[in-house]
Amino acid sequence: MTHWISTNEIRSRFSALMSDMYQNEVPLYGDLIDLVKDINQSTLEQQPTLHSQLQHTGELPRLSQERHGAIRLGTAAELNNMRRVFAVMGMHPVGYYDLVPSGVPVHSTAFRAIETADLNQCPFRVFTSLLRLELIADEQLRTLAEQALAKRQIFSDKALALTAKFEQNGGLVEADAQDFVQEVLETFRWHTDAPVSKSLYQALHDQHRLIADVVAFKGPHINHLTPRTLDIDAVQHNMLARGIPAKAIVEGPPRRQCPILLRQTSFKALQENVNFADADQLAQGSHTARFGEIEQRGVALTPKGRARYDQLLQQARSLLGRSPDDSNAVEYVRILEQTFQAFPDTYADLQAEGLAYFYYFVNATAASKAAHTWTTADVATLLANGSLSIEPIVYEDFLPVSAAGIFQSNLGEANQTDYASVSNQALFEQSLGAQVHDEMQLYQSLEQQSLAACLAQLNKQ
Repeated sequence: MTHWISTNEIRSRFSALMSDMYQNEVPLYGDLIDLVKDINQSTLEQQPTLHSQLQHTGELPRLSQERHGAIRLGTAAELNNMRRVFAVMGMHPVGYYDLVPSGVPVHSTAFRAIETADLNQCPFRVFTSLLRLELIADEQLRTLAEQALAKRQIFSDKALALTAKFEQNGGLVEADAQDFVQEVLETFRWHTDAPVSKSLYQALHDQHRLIADVVAFKGPHINHLTPRTLDIDAVQHNMLARGIPAKAIVEGPPRRQCPILLRQTSFKALQENVNFADADQLAQGSHTARFGEIEQRGVALTPKGRARYDQLLQQARSLLGRSPDDSNAVEYVRILEQTFQAFPDTYADLQAEGLAYFYYFVNATAASKAAHTWTTADVATLLANGSLSIEPIVYEDFLPVSAAGIFQSNLGEANQTDYASVSNQALFEQSLGAQVHDEMQLYQSLEQQSLAACLAQLNKQ
């Protein structure tokens, strides 16, 4: 009988290799891992309720290995093949993110596992952006960029052959799985030698640094890996105390008793040496794009909750009067905290108002079966009498405004580029070769499955 290596195992192996590679390429990332590990341990010791919550939801074992990466692709063919490769690792495209309104010429999705058990075994995810070449205003430069991208092949022949073998057979055996993760790892490696001239790099750079980052290199080098912390404010403080150049503002919602969605910070991008291909000689230069990022994840919000979050975030930014940066960071944090006082900050209130998604659990002391059958209409009663309890479903996805804020901060953009373009999910999915999963539907399904199992258990008593 053929023994297939599970997609979870392949994803775990690849995530570990990626982390080792990035730590070798960007040693400061290793310092971040150590810092986050210390903060998480201290937080769990100081907050036994949080420790219990993470144990209850199955997140505690995954915490130390949790990473998200980010890559940027240049063509539809690259995105299509990336989808196929990530499928071998049990990762599926979830969500559509348009960063163009924030001045970043890409649209994106997140490749990740979608079932709770798979996420808890390995939560590795990759935020994957596709450059929108049509936004390069200079027609001649756009043509040169297209020609440069057309010449490159970001996957080895063996990586694609093993991907096709997985698709044909429904799995990979041990030897093939080992070869697969090693071959695909090369796609994300940093290359000092660039296949374009220094002058073309500079022209792309002058359009937007991200365009140069995508077009001027041999492949989509991983531009950051992100560990998950339980206290991002402590990490931010300690980064600065240890001399790590942290960005001024934590992106996302303010600090809360009950964290929501996603908060992110980072250290500023490194300047790395590059050899450009100028005629028959190499021209030396540098490139700034890769950085270290840290995230704190909270409860996933319902459409109602997300609408309220978006409205309050916009309100805070409007009150600030301009984009938050180093010069107004303290004022922005004050406004943000004040504005978000309108958002409930207990899990009970979030559940009662339908603002967030939760797992449901039957308590050991649950009341015996009543004369009638419990239904979803009885949830409030069952929570009130202690038969049911809730724990937050962690937000596994991203925030376009926050992602753009991280990009802009680390790409050193002094001014936001104003692109005259509209969101185009249909074009993205055409390039992808598949539809993206609706993250709200995934969270809703997890909650409904959890509640249905609890009601079934209660009705059997």
